[in-house]
Amino acid sequence: MVVMVSLGFFFQGSLKQLAKWLDRTKRKALLSALDKIKEELMVFGLLSLLMGHWIAFVAKICVESSTLSSKFYPCVVKKNNFTPGNHVLSRVKYPNDSFVKELVHKQKNEYCPEGHESFVSHESLEQLHRLMFVLGVIHVSYSFIAIALAMIKIYSWRTWENQAKTMALQSVLGSPEAAFDETRQLSTFIFHHTSHPWSQHRVLVWLLCFSRQFWSSINQADYFALRLGFISKHQLPLTYDFHNYMLRSMEEEFRDIVGISVPLWIYGICCIFLNFHGTDFYFWLSFLPAILILLIGTKLHRVVVKLAVEIMNSFPWMRNHQLNLRDDLFWLGKPRLLLWLIQFISFQNAFEMSTFLWSLVRF
Repeated sequence: MVVMVSLGFFFQGSLKQLAKWLDRTKRKALLSALDKIKEELMVFGLLSLLMGHWIAFVAKICVESSTLSSKFYPCVVKKNNFTPGNHVLSRVKYPNDSFVKELVHKQKNEYCPEGHESFVSHESLEQLHRLMFVLGVIHVSYSFIAIALAMIKIYSWRTWENQAKTMALQSVLGSPEAAFDETRQLSTFIFHHTSHPWSQHRVLVWLLCFSRQFWSSINQADYFALRLGFISKHQLPLTYDFHNYMLRSMEEEFRDIVGISVPLWIYGICCIFLNFHGTDFYFWLSFLPAILILLIGTKLHRVVVKLAVEIMNSFPWMRNHQLNLRDDLFWLGKPRLLLWLIQFISFQNAFEMSTFLWSLVRF
């Protein structure tokens, strides 16, 4: 008890200090995301409190034995659990046969009269309670890990932003070398994404983008081209801090995808109810996040390739640096659909990991 209380106060103090630091550094989006994480922890705490008090009442809900079908159980029910060896062992441990019969009857049907069974057993509700606790811990941990990895990746691009701003200042001062470097970076971007023969094929370009996500990440030429396209699209000065804009956008997007929405709760409940033996539901469901991640990676590479091909096909492209950035490049013309898929992937990964850890400890 002392250890649990100490951990609780330590975690609360850590969140409080983190909130103060975010407020002091004026990161309002991350502060809102932290508030959503606190709300998620509060929901899990409320669920834990309700389940702890209502387990005994729910377990006393009785239905006729014929109503329940064993095919909807999560595991196969053994028809005969009392082999001769077990029966002998039970007689050695409990010489009184009436006591053995009473014990078996109480284990099988603790609250209900003969011919009836509990709709949900006390043990299954206890295990569900523990699964909810593990899910809350894993999902919150995934949220912190996701924002940490995203910030590390974006901060690694700061050097490119400094180089781009230096070239922009030199271009403003009339330096020909800066204009040459800018053109060279754009040429590298176009060549990198359009040099392959499949880059302009309607079908094969998807195979090309699918393969590139395994060995090709964003490079300096890609960053310079996207930065220039964004500045040209919004008619901003060349010295605009595009890196700072990406940080703010990442924080706002993280605020939108953090937490568990009502549809995700409904999805999780359906996953628990549909996990009956013979379907291998969890096994097939575990492939879904990987498939979605590959689809998203392929789509993002396809967007970049399409922008490069459009610049190459424009004439003369050397005088037209503006990338045609638009929502139509994404599925259904809605870029926020990608954010919803990322939120779903995060929840699904947390759900699978919590189920695995719970099964590892339980069985």
